[in-house]
Amino acid sequence: MAIVANTVEQLLLAAPRGYCAGVDRAVQTVERALEQNGAPVYVRKEIVHNKHVVETLRERGAIFVEEETEVPEGAVCVFSAHGVAPSVRAGAEARMLQTIDATCPLVTKVHREAVRFAEQGYTIVLVGHDGHEEVEGTMGEAPERIVLVQDEHDVDGLQIDDPERVAYVTQTTLAVGETTAILERLRERFPKIVGPRTDDICYATTNRQAAVKQMADRCDLMLVIGSRNSSNSVRLVERSEREGTPAHLIDGATDIDLSWLADASVVGLTAGASAPPAVVSEIITALSGLGTVTVTERVTTTESVQFGLPREVRR
Repeated sequence: MAIVANTVEQLLLAAPRGYCAGVDRAVQTVERALEQNGAPVYVRKEIVHNKHVVETLRERGAIFVEEETEVPEGAVCVFSAHGVAPSVRAGAEARMLQTIDATCPLVTKVHREAVRFAEQGYTIVLVGHDGHEEVEGTMGEAPERIVLVQDEHDVDGLQIDDPERVAYVTQTTLAVGETTAILERLRERFPKIVGPRTDDICYATTNRQAAVKQMADRCDLMLVIGSRNSSNSVRLVERSEREGTPAHLIDGATDIDLSWLADASVVGLTAGASAPPAVVSEIITALSGLGTVTVTERVTTTESVQFGLPREVRR
């Protein structure tokens, strides 16, 4: 990004921002697997939805594939943070792959809930985005018992054999407000619907959306660091726009269009849960170099969550 004079006077940094515990665990898992096994290490799907992370790991010797069937028999294969269906695990076992499961523990929680509800005879409504890897993995736990809804209109069209035996689970990276509206509609249609003991939307998604909501009205523009296939990053853009503040999703400093900044005195900056710290620092440096810019961090909460690494890479 070229450094030119403009109207930006203040840069507000949302906190928390960037890596969550699940992403950090997944990235470290691939790094450890490469250190312990040497290259190549195969990864089914993108380990997390961020192009910088994927490119960096690819340079170190990770090979990203769409399906486990593309991995040579007996090779090391890491499952992404988004989770996989039981059929994928079975396919990997049939190929005698040395699997390492980097699924976020919060996603694993949703899988277990789906299995429990299915075993109890419920029809399970999964609130999520069609085609997202996390949704595909969760639905694979009980495909004959899970139906997907993406919005309130989908809820209205649901046809369920036993309306008194309905349960719900949700994708972990959804917009909090949007999901609340869908769940309210589900409860209207199915008064006896049951759900998980604790909220499925992950702490990091909730915290980053809350941070944007609290600071958006103080900003003329919001920049969100994250890749376009990152659900939680896209939700941050939407959150800002719902608060009336224009927002742009960027992968790095070179994606910033200086025309966005022309009439912006205060710029907000946040990052999706899969955006690496180095990219966040790069953009802070670039924006700080535009002139006399005051950089202020606005902390809404402090995160202390940590997840242990998979046993295969702990040594």
